[in-house]
Amino acid sequence: MANALKMALIDTIVHLDRQGWSGRRIARELDIDRETVARYLRTAKLASKPANAPIGSAEVQAESKPANAPIGSAGVPSPGLASCGPIPEASSPSVLCQAQSVAVVQGPGPEEAPSGKGRASVCTPWRAPILAKLEQGLSAQRIYQDLVTEHGFAGSYWSVRRYVRRLGAGQPLPFRRLECGPGEEVQVDFGSGAPVVDEQGRRRRPHIFRIVLSHSRKGYSEAVWRQTTENFLRCLENALWHFGGVPQRLILDNLRAAVTKADWFDPDLNPKVQAFCQHYGIAALPTRPRTPRHKGKIERGIGYVKSNALKERVFASLNEQNQHLWHWEETVADTRVHGTTRQQVGKVFVAVEKPALAALPAARFPCFREAQRKVHRDGHVEVDKAYYSVPPEYLGHTLWVRWDARVVRVFNLRLQPIAVHVKREPGRFSTDPRHLSDQKISQVERGAGWLMRRVRCLGMQATRWAEAMLQVRGIEGVRVLQGLLSLAKRHSAAAIDRVCEIAGNHAAYRLRTLRQLLGRQEQSQQGQFEFMNEHPLIRPLADYDQLVRAALQQGGQHSKEANA
Repeated sequence: MANALKMALIDTIVHLDRQGWSGRRIARELDIDRETVARYLRTAKLASKPANAPIGSAEVQAESKPANAPIGSAGVPSPGLASCGPIPEASSPSVLCQAQSVAVVQGPGPEEAPSGKGRASVCTPWRAPILAKLEQGLSAQRIYQDLVTEHGFAGSYWSVRRYVRRLGAGQPLPFRRLECGPGEEVQVDFGSGAPVVDEQGRRRRPHIFRIVLSHSRKGYSEAVWRQTTENFLRCLENALWHFGGVPQRLILDNLRAAVTKADWFDPDLNPKVQAFCQHYGIAALPTRPRTPRHKGKIERGIGYVKSNALKERVFASLNEQNQHLWHWEETVADTRVHGTTRQQVGKVFVAVEKPALAALPAARFPCFREAQRKVHRDGHVEVDKAYYSVPPEYLGHTLWVRWDARVVRVFNLRLQPIAVHVKREPGRFSTDPRHLSDQKISQVERGAGWLMRRVRCLGMQATRWAEAMLQVRGIEGVRVLQGLLSLAKRHSAAAIDRVCEIAGNHAAYRLRTLRQLLGRQEQSQQGQFEFMNEHPLIRPLADYDQLVRAALQQGGQHSKEANA
């Protein structure tokens, strides 16, 4: 069961709370649990109504019993007294004296009392030196050390730290307004548009593209269905041509249509947005993520369009809403006197900012599509079901491809151009000969001229035979030239040149004829050979003569003996 306090102690809690004491201090001085103090304070706040007289008033004193007389009423000393006065018998002397002793505990004087509820800091007497040290940029630890050594401060470091934090929270620094010169900056953002209801009754709300020149506050608005990169660039381009010039900087939010990776120091922009900025000579600077004040002019501009031009309006089509926005820009937004500049927007734009804008390029940004493509094994990338070659060193890599109705451009991941092709029909190939490796180009593909240059190295007769053969056989002779060059792998150039002379004299322009003539030459060279007269393994003829004579003499003796 919750603790039940006596009425006098409850009144003391309420009275000290109204004096600005914190719940923590009341609980510590009265030796009561903080939750109990908080519970009775909530009950007192719920019970206090405007129709009821406040505690301590004449009406409450008249209705209250003597035993429960509030502190400060007749017979009960005020909490500000230094000693206990006469106490009614029905009241609790111990409790009331305890409450009075709490009241006389040293606290801040009138000049040191905190502005709101809460315990006064022990650092309050040293407010001036603390502020002076904060202006010097000193930390809370250093301030605490200086207070101890210079002023004999007896409090804790944590008291100084809380007081320094309270001073910093109570004195926030003002935001700095950044105004731009003419033609320096433009801010861009998207907002929600007015609903569009078609003939079937379907309701759809588009997005509103809004752009504002920072100096003159001249704006341009356009409604689109989706926040795609193409829609963003188209609207931005329409705005630049509507202004008649290009500012130096483009301040935009980290929308996905323009920024692929948000980073305050080095953001990654969409490659198409980068190409657009290069085309128009404008620098795109995304704001810090989740910091709308970095583009406050366009934030207010979006709200102005929604509250003034589109609020409580319904349109039958997107085109109708855009027509209304363009008319509103000319008749309302441009003719208003801006609340900050105190000048008419349209007049400032025409007289000051438009002459400061850079000139537009000669042509609009080319409308193209882009995507990443992986190089196939045949060294081509696929675009709209057609195939386009790239240099062989990019085999298997992922590249950026941009294409329109006429041209296909291929870039590496650093957006450096590596190939340009004319747009082909689906199923067709566009191959640049420079993209083919020398090892992958056959002799037939190189053509008859390249083959004839190789044939001239075999000899004059071989060249004449090859030229005459091409005249006779036509395109079929390209393969024959290739076969003629292959003969050089087995036969010498002189032998090929001789047989070509023989074949040319007989108007024989078949490769088979050359092969037969070369075979006969080999056979004739094998049939004509000479016996060797001397060799270490061959005995002289005189030795064989002596052997024959010796054999004959020995045979004659054997025959004589046999006859005898």
